[in-house]
Amino acid sequence: MQRRFFVWVSTSLAVMCVAGAAHAQTTLRVMTHSSFDLPKPLLAQFEQDAGVKLQIIKGGDAGEMLNKLILSKASPVADVVYGIDNTLLPRALAAGILDRYPGPAGQRPAAAALADQAEPSGVHGGVVPIDFGFVNLNIDKAWFEKKGLAVPKRLQDLTTPAYRDLLVVSNPATSSPGQAFMLATIAGLGEQAAFDWWAQMRANGVKVVKGWSEAYYTEFSRNGGTRPIVVSYATSPAAEVFYSKEKISTSPTANLFLNGGVFRQVEGAALIKGGKAREAGVKFIEFLRSVPVQQALQTTMWMYPAEPGVAQDPVMQHAQAPAHFEALPLKALTENAGAWQQHWTRVVLK
Repeated sequence: MQRRFFVWVSTSLAVMCVAGAAHAQTTLRVMTHSSFDLPKPLLAQFEQDAGVKLQIIKGGDAGEMLNKLILSKASPVADVVYGIDNTLLPRALAAGILDRYPGPAGQRPAAAALADQAEPSGVHGGVVPIDFGFVNLNIDKAWFEKKGLAVPKRLQDLTTPAYRDLLVVSNPATSSPGQAFMLATIAGLGEQAAFDWWAQMRANGVKVVKGWSEAYYTEFSRNGGTRPIVVSYATSPAAEVFYSKEKISTSPTANLFLNGGVFRQVEGAALIKGGKAREAGVKFIEFLRSVPVQQALQTTMWMYPAEPGVAQDPVMQHAQAPAHFEALPLKALTENAGAWQQHWTRVVLK
């Protein structure tokens, strides 16, 4: 979910099975976004159990990753993809790059569905839910306390002089959390009111950066920047506690769950049409829905598990799940997402 850097990295993890007769290994090419992060021992165990060699190909932010899959459609560069979310699903379906999923995870219920039109299992278009999270505003609590400024109660508050130059967002054209936040404003405020709000925010000094990492680790005041409000995730306060060099019991950041400012992001995995290692790909997607992985991703990718009944990591008590979030029907996303993004660019950047 987080640390979405724009890189093209290919790593390989291999464990050779030495017990019993040696057998040929299949190489499984897995395309992911840059935030894919699971413990190496888990990945090595999968390789040993499945008899495969993993080639993890990090394709940048989720949108950039999808672009690479679409451009290589005629000669697929991966067998499996992880990281297509509900905001990118329409583009993936329109491109026809995904295959039907036959595994057990495609039949049992999930804690979150990829689309309102999804099967009872939450699967849609072959994409199997793996995790979910909430994109929303985070604040630097110490900054607000020091300045004696009230925490905003509505998105409209951010358009007033008191909050000028305080918000940093990531560009929806290059960042999946940026896109999710833009969609939240449209779903919560209505299309016209949302773009009016964005126009007011431009006039009030909103800063736009390429991706989440730059927004959070460079511009956010908690990390040395000048902006005390940032578009991030509901789990970010828990991550602050988890990664703190000092033992702390309270997060230095807090979530703002404002109307029109919360979006549920659901991430999934799918087989790539034309991929070479289909059987191994099914095993990998089942592995992603296994209890050990669903537990681990909570403190590596900072998302909630899609597999029902998986225990919540104790640090997630600092995360808070919103009582309400915005959602858009798949039909609306399919018909309007591209135009909305272009409209946003004209209003905010040009």
